[in-house]
Amino acid sequence: MKLISAAWLAVALVSTAPALAEDLANPKPDWDHPRKLVLQLDSADPKKMNLILNNALNSQNFYGQDNVKIAIVAFGPGLHAVLKDSPVADRVSAAEYAHVEFLACGQTMKTMHKTVDDLLPGVTKTEAGVPTLIERQLKGWTYIAP
Repeated sequence: MKLISAAWLAVALVSTAPALAEDLANPKPDWDHPRKLVLQLDSADPKKMNLILNNALNSQNFYGQDNVKIAIVAFGPGLHAVLKDSPVADRVSAAEYAHVEFLACGQTMKTMHKTVDDLLPGVTKTEAGVPTLIERQLKGWTYIAP
């Protein structure tokens, strides 16, 4: 009985893999044709910050780390996620290690009297968060605002 159950499980797993590949748009994501995802981070709520970080990680797990480029744009209250005293600093650092790009809104930084020295290592300052989202979309990035 266990042998039959294991065999059915193996068949089920193998049969679902091609269906998934068929559902992917062409060109299929790979090193030369990665999916491009830009996420909006505009909340100081650690639960929302973690949700967005989970979206990034889940996308990498789905496509494969080398098959997806991910950028997270932090602006407004979301800037707190990329500051040195961030409640999710360890997760931001781990995501950067996994090649997730973090961009901090320069206009929000100015309003909050923050400088690049206040940012977590590896976070890049961009002139303005919302225009960065717009420009990424115009360059073919998929925009998600969880």
